[in-house]
Amino acid sequence: MDEVTKKAVGRRLASAAGHIKGIERMVDEDAYCIDVIQQIQAVQAALSKASTIILDSHLRSCVTTAIQGDDPGERERVLKEVTSVFSVSSKM
Repeated sequence: MDEVTKKAVGRRLASAAGHIKGIERMVDEDAYCIDVIQQIQAVQAALSKASTIILDSHLRSCVTTAIQGDDPGERERVLKEVTSVFSVSSKM
């Protein structure tokens, strides 16, 4: 992962972590349920964006290298790896 990607992901994760601390406080203080849910959705969005950034980086580097390489086993492994991530996330 290049430095630009690391920084972008780091910002998203820091944002999510900050939101989670805020959500913990909100729950402790019996905040309005919908407000808590909206903050949880903000965390989910930040994590989803971080995942998208990492996937984009992976496709442009590791997957591209494997597809352009001479090892058909490695190509197949990398493609299965990517599709398995989507099959797991769709079950959550």
